[in-house]
Amino acid sequence: MRRQKLRARAELFGSAVLFGLMAVFVRLSTLRGFSGGQVLFVRMAVGAGMVVALFRARPGTWRMGNRKLLFTRGLFGGLAALLYFVALALLPAGEATLINNTFPVFAVLISFFGLEERPTFHIAVALLVATAGMLLVVGDGSLPTRLGWGQVVALVSAAAGGAAVTSIRALRSTDNTFVIFFFFTLGGMVVSVPFLFGAWPAEGTAWLMALAVGVLSFGAQILMTHAYGPLTVAEAAVWQQLTPVMSFVWAMLLLGERLSGAGALGVLLGIGGVLYGTLLGHRTPAAEVAGEGAPPLRP
Repeated sequence: MRRQKLRARAELFGSAVLFGLMAVFVRLSTLRGFSGGQVLFVRMAVGAGMVVALFRARPGTWRMGNRKLLFTRGLFGGLAALLYFVALALLPAGEATLINNTFPVFAVLISFFGLEERPTFHIAVALLVATAGMLLVVGDGSLPTRLGWGQVVALVSAAAGGAAVTSIRALRSTDNTFVIFFFFTLGGMVVSVPFLFGAWPAEGTAWLMALAVGVLSFGAQILMTHAYGPLTVAEAAVWQQLTPVMSFVWAMLLLGERLSGAGALGVLLGIGGVLYGTLLGHRTPAAEVAGEGAPPLRP
């Protein structure tokens, strides 16, 4: 079990790196003529195509277990992605990302009542520290001061994202990673249909950027989904606070964006929260054995 947890933590780190790089390519795609909804559809279509190819190459991979939760994952995951793009159209990118990336907090609350997972004291502290770091990085040391439609949309996106990752945790005991991901792509394509009727860019470079979003998303989502097997929602939530930090790191390297002193402090807090939660947030061995595997969501 310890080796599985170490692997899961490495997978979540890799997922954060890929998600962070994906955010840069989303930005580049929209600068070259794609709308947010169009990028979302391309992202989901590429992922669906890749996983269908895997199903054909390895037929035994396609096995549906908990159909109800699979549709839940697709619905909430697609809705969270769509509302995030809507929030980006209503708010400055930093503020929209700041609010949206509170989804791990919602995930912990939902898992507390739905999966009966009780985070340890150290995990709770680690999540607070890592979240504070994320707020400093994305918000550049400031928080939203009003609650308009944009903020409400971003909050609903975060809540939907929390429900989506909680359903992943429950599904990992009944369904494999690729089936769970496939339903996420279906949900994302369905909710992005209204955005497909506008003009599409003709530039080849723009399409390469959008296709890169799909490939990076595939890798990031597969790593994240697989990691939710051995880890509780609370510990995985701590690790997922690295994603906005990594997006800023990639933006600095590839887009020349600058990180303020508050942002640098946020990076350190984010990394410190992850290390603290990993080193001290585990339960006793007896408790781990008793809680092994994800319990189903209560109706």
